[in-house]
Amino acid sequence: MNSLVLTLTFISMLGSGLVAGIFFAFSSFILKSLGRLPPAHGIAAMQNINVDVLNGWFLLAFMGTGLCCLVLTISCLFLWGKPGMACLLAGSLLYLLGTILVTMVFNVPLNNTLAAVNPSTANAAQVWSIYLKSWVLWNHVRTIAAFAASACFGFSFFR
Repeated sequence: MNSLVLTLTFISMLGSGLVAGIFFAFSSFILKSLGRLPPAHGIAAMQNINVDVLNGWFLLAFMGTGLCCLVLTISCLFLWGKPGMACLLAGSLLYLLGTILVTMVFNVPLNNTLAAVNPSTANAAQVWSIYLKSWVLWNHVRTIAAFAASACFGFSFFR
């Protein structure tokens, strides 16, 4: 592997592992804790989290890793046949499709729906219940995809 691909593989391994950890925290205890709060409080807390997550550090890890994966996917086309390229492509596609695409197609629309809810209205509890089930399900998908991507990048890097 050339040095640029090696560097991007290492960055993608770390970035996808970091993102997997963030998503794992949400799936394993953050949303469970918010779900035990009264719906109005859980909704308000998640609405704030969804605003605060749009910060430079998270976006650098999340989208920066995605950009590295995009470059690595293109690189695989030119370096196919070299050791580790199948794992590199698998990791890149897992991250791009299982993490970024799932986020944009499922989690972001759910977040947008929740953002429009007034926590004190009568239907807020129903919206919150549906949100918790759907959001966590898709977050599990993102967690597994990001973790598997990190493993693929690690295998490719150390080959």
